Amino acid sequence: MDKEYWKRWIRAAGIRAIKTMAQTAVAAIGTTAVISGVDWALVGSTAALAGIMSLLTSIAGLPELKV
Repeated sequence: MDKEYWKRWIRAAGIRAIKTMAQTAVAAIGTTAVISGVDWALVGSTAALAGIMSLLTSIAGLPELKV
């Protein structure tokens, strides 16, 4: 695997992780009845953990990248 492949992998995995984090944040925020009841620290840490898990999952392979 060459340098160009790794650049594409980092970009694809990063985009996937950011999307996962956004979806997780929306789900965590949606569990409260009012915006003032949102535990922002919990939303942030949950989204960050989801991003890390997404990156780890991407190690198994990214279907959008052709080898």
